Order: sequence, then structure tokens, then C-alpha cells
Amino acid sequence: MRTCLVVDDSSVIRKVARRILEGLDFQIIEAEDGEKALEACKRGLPDAILLDWNMPIMDGYEFLGNLRRMPGGDAPKVVFCTTENDVAHIARALHAGANEYIMKPFDKDIVTAKFQEVGLI
Repeated sequence: MRTCLVVDDSSVIRKVARRILEGLDFQIIEAEDGEKALEACKRGLPDAILLDWNMPIMDGYEFLGNLRRMPGGDAPKVVFCTTENDVAHIARALHAGANEYIMKPFDKDIVTAKFQEVGLI
């Protein structure tokens, strides 16, 4: 079974994402900040990462940089979630190594479409 690491400081967002992704046959790992997400990746890299951008302790940008520098860290497909919709913000994330992005709030159709675009389903 494919795994997806859901990284968001909001337990509500993590719960919604879990429900959607389990419906797409993903096993879910959760982390509430980038530091905990990095620890999870050191234990074993997931197939996919749904990554919040604005978090305490370590934000999505910093986490993504650390992930991509890890051995094998280029393998997980990273879809970042954001409430920011300006082009510069999105370009920065994609340049940092994100594969795709989705806007909050998201639903099953949006997640399914983005995961299809990056070849996860």
C-alpha cells in the first residue's frame, strides 16, 4: 500500500486529508509540523507528502529543503497546501521542490486531480 505523510498544524485539516486519502487507498502518517515530518521521513520515506506551508517550529519551505537534501529525498511526490494564492508564493514552493500545489480549503475531487497529475493515482 502506498503511504502519504500529511503535514499540517491543524488537526481538522489532517483529519479531512486522512479521510480523503484513505479513500484513495493510501496509508496515512501524520505530522503537525515540519520537524516531526522530517523525523517521520528519516524513519522511512513516504510515496507522497501533502504539505502545509505555514506551520510553527519548521514551515513547509524549510521542511521541503531538508527533505530534498536527504538520500532518496527526491523520490516522494510533494503536493503543498496553502491559503496563499499569489504567483510568487507558488513559484517559490515549486522552485523549492514541490511537485504540485492545492489551495485550502480542498475536497476529494481537488486532491484526486492533483494526485493524478503527479502520477500517484
